[in-house]
Parts: sequence; C-alpha cells; structure tokens
Amino acid sequence: MGLEKPYLLFLGDAPDQLAAKTATGIADWRPDWCVGQLRLPGCGADTGLRDVDIAEAVRLGAKTLVIGVVNSGGFMPDSWTHTICQALAHGMDLASGLHGRLASFPAIREAAAKHGRVLHDIRQSEQEFVTGKGTKRTGKRLLTVGTDCSCGKKYTALAIERAMRARGMDADFRATGQTGVLIAERGVAIDAVVADFISGAAEWISPDNDAEHWDLIEGQGSLFHASYAGVSLGLLHGSQPDLLVLCHEPTRRHMRGLPHAPIPDLGECIALNLAGARLTNPDCRMLGLSVNTSALSPEDAERYLAETSEKLALPCLDAIRGDPDGFLDYLD
Repeated sequence: MGLEKPYLLFLGDAPDQLAAKTATGIADWRPDWCVGQLRLPGCGADTGLRDVDIAEAVRLGAKTLVIGVVNSGGFMPDSWTHTICQALAHGMDLASGLHGRLASFPAIREAAAKHGRVLHDIRQSEQEFVTGKGTKRTGKRLLTVGTDCSCGKKYTALAIERAMRARGMDADFRATGQTGVLIAERGVAIDAVVADFISGAAEWISPDNDAEHWDLIEGQGSLFHASYAGVSLGLLHGSQPDLLVLCHEPTRRHMRGLPHAPIPDLGECIALNLAGARLTNPDCRMLGLSVNTSALSPEDAERYLAETSEKLALPCLDAIRGDPDGFLDYLD
C-alpha cells in the first residue's frame, strides 16, 4: 500500500471498543506508526494513544488520517464529515476500511480534490481474482476461525507469526480484513470480494511456498454467524489449511449484533470447521483454542483454560494475555 506515515487514528464517535477495532489493531501492533488518536464527543472507545486534534497532529507530522471505525453498513455519519474535511484541508491523506468508497461522499471527494489529497479505500482491491480451484499447494498454512466475529482471529494469527519468527521459523501473517491489511501493508479485505471469488482470493494470498514456510491466515466471521458465514466458508476452502485454531470469547452469550442467536457449542464449532476445511485439505486438524480471557480475572482465566482443554482434549491458551509460543509445541 502507498499510505504515508505517520498516521492519525480517527475514532469518531464509536459507541464501544469493538466498533473501533481497526484503530485498536493498528495501535496495538504498529504504535510507532501513529502520532495519536482523534475522538469526537460521545466516543466510547480508546486505543490508549495520546488524544490530539488536527492542528497538533499536523505539528507532530501526521500524513494520513486513518478512519479506525467499522460499521455494518459502511456508511459515513454526518458527524464525521467536518473533522475529516479539516484533516484534508491541513494536508493529510485519508484512508478508510469502510465498505463505502470515500469518493462516494461528496463533501470528502470535493475536499480531497480541492486540496490535492489522496483517498485510500483499503477494502477495495485492484487485484482481479479467479475462482478457487482447490489444487494442492506447497508450504504450510494455519487459519484462525471463530465461534463469533471480533473474538481474536487477527490477533491470534499475528501472535503466532511473531512466536514462530522468534523461534527462527519462516512465517508470514496473511491479512484478510481491512485492519490486517493496514497492519501488514498487504493482503485483501475478503468480505469485499465477489462471492464466487472468495476462495480464489484466499488461494491468491497464500500461494505455493517453500516446504517449511508457514502462512498464518487471518480468519473472518464465523460459520455460525448468519451475517458472515459465507465469507468464513470461502476462507476455509481457499486457505487449504493444514491447521486450524479456534478463537473464542467465553463471556459472550449471543453472536455479535444478533441477540437471538446463541454462541455455538465449542465441540460443534470444531466439527463444522474441520468438515469445511477438509473439502480442500482432508488432513486438516484442529491445533487448539485461542481464548480471549480479557473479561476474566487471572484466576478465572486459568481455570477456564484448564477445564476447556481437558474437556476438548486440545491445548487452550490466551494468545495475547498468555504465551502463543505454547501452540508451537503441538505443530507435529
């Protein structure tokens, strides 16, 4: 990608932390790329970075305003427009992972043209994809899957990549969402790919490689989430994973955004993901569970991980709060 750094992360009036997961992801994994965050009144999220306004961000050298909020419709609230146009007027480019193209918003399009700034639509790839073929590829692949959306798939893949590299292993994180693409500076937002080409796009981001090379592929959605299961299945088929890691948040009682839909049973979730993956890799197996225990006390987290591991006969750990290196002992 051609985004100029450093970034100013725009959180707008995000109602909660998950709504600002793009900004949070960049702040957690690439804090040195950021001068700070900009929040509007009523914002319920916080990346932990310094709060700055447009003028101060410019003094700190900010080159790109990154919209760090996600929403289900890809819309641009009117409450954001003034601040975004102000950033363009002060010489910043603009990057967005929303589904809606930035140039489709008249005020933003006109401000960018007036001030000679660049609009980056992270979700829109210029790459042309073909349909997936399911042909065996060289190299090794691990795909993170989930009981729900926004439960740790990206963070788990990034953490395992870092642990592998620390051991001297050949490994690369493969981004499939707008936040991952911003972190890795490559990849494809798989949910913006036409449905027939999702598996082909997954094949494209994890092509043939050296026999000992690992691709750590960022999963999306959940096979049990009515809104996003199609993308999840396409990724399972196209990634052709040798290993899966199931990501789970144990305090949730229903799927995010669907209060009528309960979180699936872990055993059922494991079985369905393996069935989907084995269409293109009959030898795929579940490596373990990456559990987001951030809402639990250390004692409750330790107890939950131990009990779940015993119940499922799989390693269970928190890849962020704990040590993702623990997964690597079970690779063979």
